[in-house]
Amino acid sequence: MNHTSTLAPAPHQTARPGTPIELAHVSRRHYSLATLRSLIATWNQRIRFRWDLEQKSKDNPHLIDDIGLTRQQVEAEIAKPFWQQ
Repeated sequence: MNHTSTLAPAPHQTARPGTPIELAHVSRRHYSLATLRSLIATWNQRIRFRWDLEQKSKDNPHLIDDIGLTRQQVEAEIAKPFWQQ
């Protein structure tokens, strides 16, 4: 019986379409704990930023106009998954 992880990609496989680039690299390489913490911190910052942007667009839509963004740009940013810049 093979005891290898079924979640780990085989060496000849590439990441599936739609797989976050950062996750694809993490699954194939060994990163330090500090690097992984940094990646998670970046993801958390993006989540907070997009949440704050959404709240501002709902509570004070005039502020969005003041910073020069359109409603469509704000909606596109809010809709992005946390792993995308």
